[in-house]
Amino acid sequence: MGQEGSVDVTKLVKRLIAGVAGVAGFGGQAVASEPVPWQTGLQPAATGVMADIRWFNDFTLVIITLITLLVLGLLITCIMRFNHKANPTPSRTSHNTLIEVVWTVVPILILVVIAVPSFRLLFKQLEIPEYDMTVKATGYQWYWGYEYTDESMNGLAFDAYLIEDGDRQDWADQRGVPVSAMPRLLATDNEVVVPVNKTIRVQVTAADVLHSFAMPAFGVKVDAVPGRLNETWFRAEETGIYYGQCSELCGIRHAFMPIAIRVVTEEQFAAWAEAAQDDIEEANKELYATIADAKAAKTAEAKDAGNLTVAKR
Repeated sequence: MGQEGSVDVTKLVKRLIAGVAGVAGFGGQAVASEPVPWQTGLQPAATGVMADIRWFNDFTLVIITLITLLVLGLLITCIMRFNHKANPTPSRTSHNTLIEVVWTVVPILILVVIAVPSFRLLFKQLEIPEYDMTVKATGYQWYWGYEYTDESMNGLAFDAYLIEDGDRQDWADQRGVPVSAMPRLLATDNEVVVPVNKTIRVQVTAADVLHSFAMPAFGVKVDAVPGRLNETWFRAEETGIYYGQCSELCGIRHAFMPIAIRVVTEEQFAAWAEAAQDDIEEANKELYATIADAKAAKTAEAKDAGNLTVAKR
């Protein structure tokens, strides 16, 4: 009984430490492209835009913290110095011109300091640079449809549905990965595949009701509106699988229409794009096999390097 209690306490302490570490580091870097347990801040940045968003979040948090501490200090000072016991004869001062000027000018300066990087970041998000390829995302109740609109992709299109809980193990076996690599409510049967370090324009619309295309690691969130074509962009700087979700309440299964984007090397993307023209499922299997082989080779290389280091010692 006592032993079980100690285990629970240990787990609780670890969780509290993780939470405190996240707050101390202004949200901290998580080692995943998806939400993680006890995460208190933003996801790690996979694009330059998201890196700027994280910086701006930390920057404003510092300003907010300093203002809060200042106001707290003023409140404590007023309570201690101007209570009835410490100041039985209160002042009858009605105003102070200097103080009024200061508390008007200083907040204006603070807002300007916040506004400059805020507008710069906003324009960076909205102004689409010269792009390498275009992906059109269409929101449906309740899944996403994707189309590669560039001529070189020959109109490649597919739908992406949530992998239900009962099917996660089967899909994991098909892809040759542990079931933990198929996160609940985030993994999809088909994934958007894009090359690393390429600017991707994303056109977003909807076929029925309002949806929202959101990818936190990319700093992307844009409404999907029926009859309207909105645009956004991203340039992923690291390979891997990134997850997002619909972020506009769109009906009973709103929470079950995730977004999965797999960023791969240019060579892997070229091979996948060619194979996907004939059979998207077979192209995905070949891609997963290629990624698994590359990971195994990298692991073996790291192991050999470690053995070599030990031998030299």
